[in-house]
Amino acid sequence: MSDVENGGNDWKMKFQKMAEGPFFNFSKPYLDFIGREKLFGMVYILMAVISLIIPFAILYKVIDSGFFSFGAKYVFAFLFTWLAVLFACWIGFQLWCDRLKKAATSGSSKFIAITNFSEILQTFGEWLGTLIGIIGAGGGLTASVFLGSDLNYLFSIIGLGFMNFGVAVIIIGPIVGFFIIIFSRFVAEQLRLLAALADNTKEIAANIKKSAKGT
Repeated sequence: MSDVENGGNDWKMKFQKMAEGPFFNFSKPYLDFIGREKLFGMVYILMAVISLIIPFAILYKVIDSGFFSFGAKYVFAFLFTWLAVLFACWIGFQLWCDRLKKAATSGSSKFIAITNFSEILQTFGEWLGTLIGIIGAGGGLTASVFLGSDLNYLFSIIGLGFMNFGVAVIIIGPIVGFFIIIFSRFVAEQLRLLAALADNTKEIAANIKKSAKGT
């Protein structure tokens, strides 16, 4: 071995020893965390917490807007609509918790990011579709009883202006929610199919390589 090669190996060993010092390794817990599958679990936990916060954020926003000063019918319309929002968000909270348990026990693909992203995407679509469906049907029905066509104003106040379809939201809400769920599942399954194809391709390539070595 030449002196140049020896010198190169010495520098390599010195760098490796230096890299093992505390100054270079204090971030190792963080690096290990983002390199593991558990990182994706944080999304489920975050969305579950958001599901619980949404109803109370809406309540605070409505109180702060002075909406309750408009009269008794507006107060009752909001209270019953808020109960529909609370119920929908509680279902959403349970959905994220349930999917978190399944995500922790499923998935054998080597392409972790694709499979986990597909699960998160599907769960988000199910969550959003569920909220729109329940709030549209339940909240729209109760609000229309008290406010009639003015329910659009209530939906705008609580931050659901995109659902301003008048009384028709009772029907349109569940339909839109249903198609959001179906579409999110379709896209998620395409991503999982891509991961499965990549796994199979990698496995076939490995088998061909083994067969070539055996001959």
